[in-house]
Amino acid sequence: MNGKTVAYVVKRVLLAILTIFVVVTATFWFMQLIPGGPFTAEKSLSDETKAALSAKYGLDKPLFVQYLLYLQKAVTWDFGPSFKKKGVFINDLIWEGMSYSFPMGLVATAIAICAGTLLGSLAAVKRGTWSDRLIMILSTASVAFPSFVIATALLYFFALEIPIFPTDYVNGGLAAFVLPVITLAIYPSAYITRLSRSATLDSLGSDYIITARAKGASKTRVLFGHVLKNSLAPTITYAGPMFASIITGSLVIEKIFQVPGIGSSFVNSILNRDYPLVMGTTVILTDLIVLMTLISDLLYKVVNPRVELG
Repeated sequence: MNGKTVAYVVKRVLLAILTIFVVVTATFWFMQLIPGGPFTAEKSLSDETKAALSAKYGLDKPLFVQYLLYLQKAVTWDFGPSFKKKGVFINDLIWEGMSYSFPMGLVATAIAICAGTLLGSLAAVKRGTWSDRLIMILSTASVAFPSFVIATALLYFFALEIPIFPTDYVNGGLAAFVLPVITLAIYPSAYITRLSRSATLDSLGSDYIITARAKGASKTRVLFGHVLKNSLAPTITYAGPMFASIITGSLVIEKIFQVPGIGSSFVNSILNRDYPLVMGTTVILTDLIVLMTLISDLLYKVVNPRVELG
């Protein structure tokens, strides 16, 4: 890497650290604004017991001291035990949820990139034909339909009416993840299709493509050697945040398919006011989003070396 690239990476890493700090800080103070506490709903507990629990978990300390302890745990990634699940540590809950959410998000991202790039390029090459119109109609419909509608339809037809895929996502094996992965991949596939079509059309009209054709380059070489490489740039920019958003935003899909992923843990932690789990999931998901955005920016430079990193 040259000096400019190193400087850019250092600047982005520092910006990422600042972003994580702001998110972690905002999460802590906003949680304090919510009335009640993690043990308020436990009506069977006496006031003495609640006070003892608060002392055990450090909730009786001044808020600023709790905040400093909170930052320390965020830096060390040691989030301690859960307030609600006795004997269970937050790190174990997070990794258990990620063992479902991460592979689902990874496969859905790969499907979205491959399908979207292929369909978008095909639509651009076949511009104005019936295949172009069909692809654009399907992509528009896929964007318009809410994910929970698609999930419900897939679950009804392929798990209930025609029981091809199992619904036991803990013991059902890989087949059980086909429907949720397809559901997660549909929207980003449609979005990438539109991105890829626009980028491919721009590339097809570029001077260097016209020159390559004039020199006798075959259509296959023009498409895969020049057009596809340049049309991948906007897809790569979108792919990193897309992967993070699939994992962090898959709560509805996980609820419908009853997948015990990280999204369910995050929402349950907020509802139960399980402060360590809120902190742990917030830190992990924020780190993931920031990291994937940074990787996307660097890959964009690799695909398009003419871009100056600022």
